[in-house]
Amino acid sequence: MATDLAAWFGALVSIPRHNFVSRWPIIACLALAANLAAAQGSKTVIDPTNLELFDGAKALLAGDAKEGVRLTLIGLQRASSASEREAAKSNLCAGYSLLEDYSVALAYCDEVLRGNANHWRTLSNRALIYIRLERYVEADADLLRGEAIAPEARTLLAVRRAWLNATNPVSPIIIIDDRRGSDDELSPDEFSPEDEG
Repeated sequence: MATDLAAWFGALVSIPRHNFVSRWPIIACLALAANLAAAQGSKTVIDPTNLELFDGAKALLAGDAKEGVRLTLIGLQRASSASEREAAKSNLCAGYSLLEDYSVALAYCDEVLRGNANHWRTLSNRALIYIRLERYVEADADLLRGEAIAPEARTLLAVRRAWLNATNPVSPIIIIDDRRGSDDELSPDEFSPEDEG
C-alpha cells in the first residue's frame, strides 16, 4: 500500500507502508521544516555552499532515502558549522528511518538531542521510529516534549495521529449483520412495508 504525498509538497511521491504506520510523517517533517521554521521560532539553516546537504535533503523529500543518506553523509563531513551538523544528523535520523535501519536512525536522533534537547523535528522523527518499533511509551514521551516546544507543528500532529492509530485504533461504526441465510432473504418484489411492523 502506498501513501500519496502530493498534498504535502506538491510532487507525487509514493512511499510504501511498514507496520501499519506510513512513512509520510518523516518526509513531511523534512518538507515542512523550512516553511515552519520561521513560524515556530526554530531555524535550521542549510548553507547553500554545502550542496551535498541541500541535495541530500531534496533526495529525502523525493523519497530516495539511499541517495539522500549518501549525500547527507558527505555533507556532514563537509559541514562548517554546528547548525549544519545538527541539520545533517537530523536528516540522517529521518533517512535511516526510511531505510528501516532503526538502530542507526535512533543513534543519529539521540546525537542531535544530546546537543539540542529542544529540537522538536528530531523528537518527532524519533517518536515515529518508536511507533514503528511498538515502543509506544517512549513515543508518547517524545511527542509530549515536542508538543510542549512546538504545539502547532503539523508534523507533530501527524505523528500524534499515527501514535493514536497504533495505540487506540478506531473501530468501524457500521457493523454488517450477515447472519441471515439465503432462505430467509426476501426478494424486492416480496417485500412490503407491512413486513417491518
